[in-house]
Amino acid sequence: MSNGGRMRIGAIALGVASAATVLAGCGGGKDFADQPRPPAPITLTGVISNKGVTVSPNKVGAGPVVILVSNQTRVPHSLELDGSAIAPVRTDPVAPSDTGRIQTTLAKGVYTVKAGSERAVVRTLRPARLVIGPDRPDSNDQVGLP
Repeated sequence: MSNGGRMRIGAIALGVASAATVLAGCGGGKDFADQPRPPAPITLTGVISNKGVTVSPNKVGAGPVVILVSNQTRVPHSLELDGSAIAPVRTDPVAPSDTGRIQTTLAKGVYTVKAGSERAVVRTLRPARLVIGPDRPDSNDQVGLP
């Protein structure tokens, strides 16, 4: 056999070995077999005003959420998320014209988003009400997610 023939056979053998190595690394093993990814997080936005707290949308399915609330008052307010299926989650005070963030996973139930102030106020701010419904679908078919 000539040198050219041996080199071709060597190149083919190297290609087959490389392909086998790559394929062996795929699949992820049994740990991740047929496990759906959780729902993609959704962002709820809100405002703290002198009348109260609003969050929109206020009705979503259960799963991961990020709640971003802008403080449009003249005093700092902390945010508190409270409800039937979680322990209260509280933020540090949010300065006027700044935003506060709460990131968590919510189960089906009813929740409130409250704004509190260390300064005594004549009346309390009306809390926002969140209604969390059944689980949202998994994110298996959504591209661009981590």
